[in-house]
Amino acid sequence: MSADSLLAILEPTAQIVALVVIVTGLANNAVYTVEILVAWLELRGRPPVERSGALWSEFGDIAMPITLIVPAYNEEATIVESVRSFLSLNYPVFDIVVVNDGSKDGTLQALIDEFLLTPVVRDFEPEVVHRPIRQLLGTENHPNLLVVDKANGGKADALNAGINLTRLPLFCAVDADSILDPDALIRAVVPFIEDPERTVAVGGTIRIANGCTVRGGRIVDVGLARQPLALLQTVEYLRAFLMARVAQSRMRILTLISGAFGIFQRDVAVAVGGFSQNTVGEDFEIVVKIHRHMLERGRPYVIEYVPDPVCWTEAPESLIVLGRQRIRWQRGALETFAKHKDMLFNPRYGRVGILGFGLILLTDVLSPFFECLGLLLIPAFWAIGALDASYALAFMAVSFSYGVFLSIGAIVLEELELKRFPKVVDLVVLTVAAIVENFGYRQINNVWRLVGCWRYLRGAEGWGSMPRRGFRPSASAVRRDP
Repeated sequence: MSADSLLAILEPTAQIVALVVIVTGLANNAVYTVEILVAWLELRGRPPVERSGALWSEFGDIAMPITLIVPAYNEEATIVESVRSFLSLNYPVFDIVVVNDGSKDGTLQALIDEFLLTPVVRDFEPEVVHRPIRQLLGTENHPNLLVVDKANGGKADALNAGINLTRLPLFCAVDADSILDPDALIRAVVPFIEDPERTVAVGGTIRIANGCTVRGGRIVDVGLARQPLALLQTVEYLRAFLMARVAQSRMRILTLISGAFGIFQRDVAVAVGGFSQNTVGEDFEIVVKIHRHMLERGRPYVIEYVPDPVCWTEAPESLIVLGRQRIRWQRGALETFAKHKDMLFNPRYGRVGILGFGLILLTDVLSPFFECLGLLLIPAFWAIGALDASYALAFMAVSFSYGVFLSIGAIVLEELELKRFPKVVDLVVLTVAAIVENFGYRQINNVWRLVGCWRYLRGAEGWGSMPRRGFRPSASAVRRDP
């Protein structure tokens, strides 16, 4: 067969592939365009961010009690500092339940030594399922601190143990290696105060702590990460939270509250069976379960995202660790989608089923495959002459140019509305990073997501290791969740 004959056969296939990839990309970009416009309108319409003192004066006397549930596995290097930071939060009434999920390092002993813990007895009802509890520990110095030592069962299992051991109306799930702003709770609880009958869950903003100055368990100076990979994640988090979460919350289709910082009505969480243990995306899945539970019973409810309260977390600084994280996130998204696939485009579930699950189908199920397909085949088809240059240019515009616009748009939103980066040089660096991330970083992320799809199809289990340096220069820890 001659080269011309082969090209004649390949050209229709190449055009179909290019059109499918470009149309999928245009659909994604249309979604992102709507999200950034809705987010801008929502943030513009919000009143100015109140000072902590004003919030305390307005809501301090009526804020509902909250329990912080802190699952911990092999957190020896950071657990004491984290608990001290939680104890110093500005909030009227709150408890802290630290759940040691069968750590193999000195996590439990570090807590015992630092806080002078001794065994205590507390009655509780096993309303949600978890692995056996070995002992409960408390201290007279901090009556609102309870440490649960239990058999290893994973993060969801640890959270369920925490749910059983609190009777306060609200609980806040927070990672053991994260730092909350001192006024994070009082800011996040506002929707519960303003609409206590309907509000069932609230999520806050997650920010990258790499490059920030941490002292006494608090962020005392906001700075940008110097390590390139962490810097690119800073832009990514801005786009995810200030654009997607704000818009989806406004449209009442928010299906994800980050596991690092989310507040829930305890009774509703118990009613849906707590956190599911058969997924690595337990934070995603519990929000979907709550949507489903409330819609099937015809109960009015609100799940909201509030951009003002901030939780700071350490971003991975190596490609290997970041890849494990993104592969896990993709697996969790697919597990949740598959488990609740009957909600997709189902009028019974209203805008959550039609718009919310439609977004999951487009962005989490279809996009990784088609974007990787385009990256591999469109340049190859163009190189051998099976595809006109106009297709390749259209693909470049959809995949790269618009991505730069969206990333810079997220930075503009941040600067106009929240102003968390006071230094002009930081904004310049972020803008450069917003451009750079679209040429390599996003493409690598899509490869990891494709690997996550493959792992999901193979039925892979477990989280993999997540090495952490810790917030202190000398700290080091390795997390390995089951």
